[in-house]
Amino acid sequence: LLAELNDCELWSTDVGNAYLESKTQEKICFIAGKEFGELEGHTMLIVKALYGLKSSGKRWDERLYDVLMSMGFFPSKADEDIWMRAKGDHYECIGVCVDDLMIVSRDPKAIIADLEGPHNFKLKGTGNTTFHLGCDYFRDEDGTLCVGPRKYIERMCDEYRRLYGESPKQNVSSPLEKNDHPELDDSELLGEEGTRQYQSLIGTLQWTISLGRFDIATAVMSM
Repeated sequence: LLAELNDCELWSTDVGNAYLESKTQEKICFIAGKEFGELEGHTMLIVKALYGLKSSGKRWDERLYDVLMSMGFFPSKADEDIWMRAKGDHYECIGVCVDDLMIVSRDPKAIIADLEGPHNFKLKGTGNTTFHLGCDYFRDEDGTLCVGPRKYIERMCDEYRRLYGESPKQNVSSPLEKNDHPELDDSELLGEEGTRQYQSLIGTLQWTISLGRFDIATAVMSM
């Protein structure tokens, strides 16, 4: 919306190996295995924020904070993951979701060049936003920017077919059966695998709501 109102371009990019762009603050070590060749058995000190370390997410967040602040951006008071920079008659914005960035700017190439140049970020998937965090971005016949989770829902259906060997029902008005009352359900509890599948399906539906399908919110929250 901000991009459209201010005649800005809408770009997306992904920071490759984001956690490795930051360093650990704690002393973390391990004993090298066979894959380290001559160094097998040595005590190795971890200096990069590897995936899986408890503090890596925090270290990456701090690193990105320092980078964006040095570029003149500041976090919005409404949402600290929305970064803004004054440009006279408008603001440039960067929306952050871990290592996925959405950029609103009249010159997004300059922002990308700054991230890749002085700050040495390894970016991928950079360009005009067509797909971001599971959501499609496209324009209709009169050029109006539209947003909708089309590919995400298609992937949900593919996963359903993989799990159950059939397609989900078509032309239904709600994920809930009519007149169903989940709070009164006394059927046998699911096993470990069934529970995992159910939680996965509910999780994908919850993200679909976040991407704009508000019409199923009440039914999904009930389930």
